[in-house]
Amino acid sequence: MLNHSESGEIRILAIESSCDETAAAVVVNGRDVRSNIISSQIDIHTLYGGVVPEIASRKHIEKINPVITEALKQADMTLQDMDAIAVTYGPGLVGSLLVGVSAAKAVAFAANKPLLGIHHIEGHISANYIENKDLEPPFVCLVVSGGHSHLVIVKDYGDYEIIGRTRDDAAGEAFDKVARAIGLGYPGGPKIDKAAREGDPESIHFPRAKVAGSDYDFSFSGLKSAVLNYLNSCNMQNIPVNPNDVAASFQKAVVDVLTEHAMIAIEQTGMKKFAIAGGVASNSALRESLEKACAERGVAFYRPSPILCTDNAAMIGAAAYYEYLAGNFSGYDLNAVPNLKLGDR
Repeated sequence: MLNHSESGEIRILAIESSCDETAAAVVVNGRDVRSNIISSQIDIHTLYGGVVPEIASRKHIEKINPVITEALKQADMTLQDMDAIAVTYGPGLVGSLLVGVSAAKAVAFAANKPLLGIHHIEGHISANYIENKDLEPPFVCLVVSGGHSHLVIVKDYGDYEIIGRTRDDAAGEAFDKVARAIGLGYPGGPKIDKAAREGDPESIHFPRAKVAGSDYDFSFSGLKSAVLNYLNSCNMQNIPVNPNDVAASFQKAVVDVLTEHAMIAIEQTGMKKFAIAGGVASNSALRESLEKACAERGVAFYRPSPILCTDNAAMIGAAAYYEYLAGNFSGYDLNAVPNLKLGDR
């Protein structure tokens, strides 16, 4: 096979294991996905109502080698065809991260390939490049997932400024907790999205939190508490609860706040490009609300397909390409950093 200096291709094998998906992908030049293999553990963790870190780690150990092998097979390439090995090293569950980091270091050492440690959130943002070949920084990105709710100015590849963040629960965390409270189970995001389609979003008014001194920061713990108080009040008074109405009303409260803050960021920064990323970015109501708000302001709206919103390795390969070009390689001392901040190295 030609190496990248002759073919013009930079081929990266990417690994992602930050939570409960074991994933590997082969990505060429940052935007051409040749394979994207994801082994999900949702069925296992559903039994416990959420991710159990110790079980997740053990399952990653079982799946990591088969997933890497399948990614190379589907791409019709070998390890020697790769120009680098990339891996998520934070943030995430420390045990889960360690499995991916250890595998990536072993593969990079065995194949004598450079290693790239990638920030998980940078990966989510970079998922937008895969399907939107024309998207270039600068732009504003809303990152919403189980662990994060960030408003980020993407100044350039690898150059980020967080202008807003949650002060307590992340949006995805609130979805999971409310879904559990109304009996929908785990994972909460997709189940609330589905139930909300059958409910009336105007039936119950839940609060939209404002954070004093910040137009951009989020707070969802009060909203979560308001839903729990509503359910307890109905239970004490023997008032029947319609779970679909609760789901729709809660979802609308979240979507309203995320959309409002995102549009304030667009207006105050003067940006004409806006993107979403992270697991909650696959929520249909959020996508529709943001698309409408962007259209009203003449702003280009970018969103990855739902499969690229959830944790996957293709997004890590996309981010890794730009780290490769910048020469930001990692040593064999690369370690898992569960609380890694965006922009840290």
